Amino acid sequence: TFKRLSMTRNAFWGLCIGICMASTQSVAQKIENTNIQTDNQKNYTPSHINEITNGESLYTVRSDTSLHNIRTIQANSNPEVLDKLTAELKPAIPYLNEVGAQAMPRNIVPIKNPYFNMPQLKRPVFPDFIVNMKDKGMTEDAPITDLVNRTIAEVSKQGGGTVVIPEGKWKSARIVLKSNVNLHLAKGAEIEFAGRAEDYLPAVFTRHEGVEIMGPAAFIYANGENNIAITGEGTIYGPPMDAEIRKRPNGASVVEKDVPWDMPIEQRIYDGMEGRTFYRPKTISPINCTNVLIEGITMERSTLWNVVPIYCENVIIRGITVNSTKVPSGDGIDIESCKNVLIEYCTLNCGDDCFTLKAGRAEDGLRVGKPTENVVIRYSLAQHGHGGITCGSETAGVIKNLYVHDCVFDGTRTGIRFKTRRNRGGGSDNTYYERLRMINVGKAFTWDLLGSAYYMGELAARYPARKVNRLTPDVKNILIKDFIVESADQFFTANGIPEIPFNQVVVENGEIKCKKLIGALNDAAGFTMQKLTIEAQHNDIHILDGKDILFEDIHFKLPAGEIMVNVEGERSGNIVFKNINANQEKVEYKELALVITDEQHRFGVNQRRDFSQKGKSPVSYTHLRAPETVLDLV
Repeated sequence: TFKRLSMTRNAFWGLCIGICMASTQSVAQKIENTNIQTDNQKNYTPSHINEITNGESLYTVRSDTSLHNIRTIQANSNPEVLDKLTAELKPAIPYLNEVGAQAMPRNIVPIKNPYFNMPQLKRPVFPDFIVNMKDKGMTEDAPITDLVNRTIAEVSKQGGGTVVIPEGKWKSARIVLKSNVNLHLAKGAEIEFAGRAEDYLPAVFTRHEGVEIMGPAAFIYANGENNIAITGEGTIYGPPMDAEIRKRPNGASVVEKDVPWDMPIEQRIYDGMEGRTFYRPKTISPINCTNVLIEGITMERSTLWNVVPIYCENVIIRGITVNSTKVPSGDGIDIESCKNVLIEYCTLNCGDDCFTLKAGRAEDGLRVGKPTENVVIRYSLAQHGHGGITCGSETAGVIKNLYVHDCVFDGTRTGIRFKTRRNRGGGSDNTYYERLRMINVGKAFTWDLLGSAYYMGELAARYPARKVNRLTPDVKNILIKDFIVESADQFFTANGIPEIPFNQVVVENGEIKCKKLIGALNDAAGFTMQKLTIEAQHNDIHILDGKDILFEDIHFKLPAGEIMVNVEGERSGNIVFKNINANQEKVEYKELALVITDEQHRFGVNQRRDFSQKGKSPVSYTHLRAPETVLDLV
């Protein structure tokens, strides 16, 4: 039996289930009638909580600010008591040192997902047969490509095993994985991949930015294989920064213009030979594979996207590090039309988006019709990228059932990013984000659904609104909750598509410190912000054709003590501010002014209006007193 514990967040990180046990005697005394076994030699991370062994529970305690040696307790327990404690002691939002590759535990703990059904993923198992490539005569003074590929094929044919790349500096062209083979890069192993287009012949089946082609594919490639892995503590390098393939244009234009969607796949050859277009290789890209594991390795200076599973099922990516900050289009992880994916304890520093979900592009993506679905991203760190977590812009097959939790974004341009385009098709549905921390980001959230004229031409222009067709993407059903934005240039900007506004968004229970508030909330429907504390240096909120917008239970901390809300567009309506600064103990002033300007002249040109008395005619500008404030534009 257990006594109920009462702990503050500043004292402990908390528990996912069970009881926290401190190394001090006073806390230990709170647990009665238990047989305790301790182990003071381990460093535990949040994933160690909720490990169950032989009917006994393993409990751990950790500092709220740093990893350190702690105690573990194995205790016969009452499941009903533990379930009750689980509900009362919710996990905290992680800090930098609790996420990323440096925090990865040895074991994969069960996936806890309250939003959609997803199987428990397990790492592939390989026969106990190991081949060290040094024993096969591999030397550093010659390319290892042929020898490694022959060995992988032989091991696969014999039933599988592990092929080890030992410590050393090796050079290679494309490596091809086969079923039941684990390619293991030992600590100190460095593979530098070749820098000529000829080194990636013949062209093989792949996808480039959401369109199927025959091309270079990847440094490490597999097609139609089962039970494969790339593991270890070694490093994969792209070719030198002055390599020949880096000087080639990455396509002639945007890919949907380069590749006719109705051209047979076997004719879509983009290998750079005989004047043909060349698409740069990705770093690791299995296609049509099942039971895939990528774990522990580091990737440096890619030529394009780094880890890109395509049409794969049951994928685990954990503990990897990507450094591609100087690489254009140097995405970290791109999940393309895959099902059942777990990404955890990864650290990404990228020249483009960090963690990205994609599902095919435009007409070709609709032709294929494969979604990305059932993806969990947890305990990971995004740094120096365009987007921490990005959906799109390739959305044709639909991105659905995404759950991101316990992650940190440190220095990215955007924390959570949604992007698509008028001609990309599909969209996203049922995406969930919780327990996130953002530090020094440009914008906490971004909805960029139109793109720029440079890439999209006239389709990037908001008006005239287009007729909705099979290529019009629909972005909907988004929940963002339990988050901290320590520092940001802006809370968010949102630019939707007029003919099909992004819709059904809930942002709740967050703390935000930013310079600017909301630069744009355009073409949105059903957008709710509630239970937020927002501290900003500027006070402007801009809404254009926003409908059913709710600001509720929000505590603003603004230097001027007022919010400037600019509402435009004939379709704007039902915009409600309710219980603003309702808890006066959490704000620095007693009153909040809400200033509304309406450029459509429904209430006069740039007149300041007070809507504190719902249902009455607008009157001159005045201060609105919390908590009765309700703005309702209908």
